[in-house]
Amino acid sequence: MASKTEDFELITPDLGDTDKIELVRWNFRLGDQINEGAEVCELVTDKASFPMESPINGILARIDREKGSIIKKGEILGMIRRKVSE
Repeated sequence: MASKTEDFELITPDLGDTDKIELVRWNFRLGDQINEGAEVCELVTDKASFPMESPINGILARIDREKGSIIKKGEILGMIRRKVSE
């Protein structure tokens, strides 16, 4: 029986009144295991730094924005995939 997976997109949150959000660091590489609550990447605005936490346990399956990218609220940063039981 093939195992099923669920994909969760990492979406840039609303970080307040700012037009410039920079992705300054990925803390994991593609294929790395990530635990729920782990800081997947770090976002910085002109006012503060914000860690992006994983909402689930899974594998970093996709990176859509590279370090140094300037991003906006709602943009997809990457994707975490987890196996689910049937």
